[in-house]
Amino acid sequence: MRILDGVAELTGRYRGFVLDLWGVVHDGQAAFPGVADALARMKAAGARIVFLSNAPRRSHIVEAQLTGFGIDRSLYDAVMTSGEITWRLLRDRAHPFVQALGPRAMHIGKPEDRSVVEGLGIELTDRAEGADWLLNTGPDPDRGVSTVEPYEEGLRAALARDLPMLCVNPDRLVVVGGRLIICAGALSERYAELGGRTLEIGKPDPAAYDPVMALLDLPRDAVVAIGDSPHTDLAGAQAAGLDAVWALGGLAAEQGLGDADSATLVARATAEGVAPVAALRALRW
Repeated sequence: MRILDGVAELTGRYRGFVLDLWGVVHDGQAAFPGVADALARMKAAGARIVFLSNAPRRSHIVEAQLTGFGIDRSLYDAVMTSGEITWRLLRDRAHPFVQALGPRAMHIGKPEDRSVVEGLGIELTDRAEGADWLLNTGPDPDRGVSTVEPYEEGLRAALARDLPMLCVNPDRLVVVGGRLIICAGALSERYAELGGRTLEIGKPDPAAYDPVMALLDLPRDAVVAIGDSPHTDLAGAQAAGLDAVWALGGLAAEQGLGDADSATLVARATAEGVAPVAALRALRW
C-alpha cells in the first residue's frame, strides 16, 4: 500500500473528494494542523469537496462547527451528515423502516442532537413508556461515554415495548481530543444483540453516498473518499464504488497505525475486508 504524506498527488488524480470529518479534518475540539491550507490548495486546483460525516446532527449545525474550527465555508462545496439523511427520511417517509413510526420517540443522546427531528412534529422523551420508537444519536456525556453499560436499562425497557431504533451514527468508536469514546453504533449493536430492531443511517451504507454524488456531479472514477475508519469510511466507499484512501489520523492513530508501514496496513485492511488505494498520513498539502 502506498503511503502519502499529503493530498497534492491525489488532487492531480481526482476531481472530487468525499472527506470524513472526525479523525480527518478535526478531533472534535479543533481542526488538525494544515487542514485549512490543504483545502484551500485543493480548491485552487479545481477540486470539488463534500464532507460526509456520520455526525448525528443536521448539516447546518456541522457547518457552523467547522467555521468555529477555522474551516471557512469557501473551502468546501457542501456538508452531508447522517443526521441530515435521517431528517430527510423522517420528512419524506419513503423508507419502509420509517413509514409507520409514530410521533413520539424515546431519545438517547445529547440535547443538542435533537436537530434530526426539528420541524417534523416529533415529540422526544427520555422514557420508553408512551414512546413509539427509539431515536439513538449516541451517548450523553452526563450519563457516560466509555461503555454501553449506563444505557442498558433504557435499551431493555425499549426492547420490552419492541421499539424500533433509528441509529443516526453507525460509528462504534471515535477519538475526541485524544480520548476514545463510544458512538451511537455501539448502542445500536448492543440493542441488536438483545434482539431489537435497528436501522443504522450513514456510512458504511452505500445509500449515504447518493446525495453526496449528486452534490459532486462527477463520474465515480473521478472521485475519491478519505476516512480513518475501515468499518465505515473505507467499507462504505468500497460499497459505493469509489476509490478510498485510509487516513492514518483519528481512529487509525489511536489504534497504533499512525506510523505503520505498508505491510502492516495491508494486513489490517485485508482483515477488515477493505482495499484502499493508498494511505494518507494527514490531510495536508
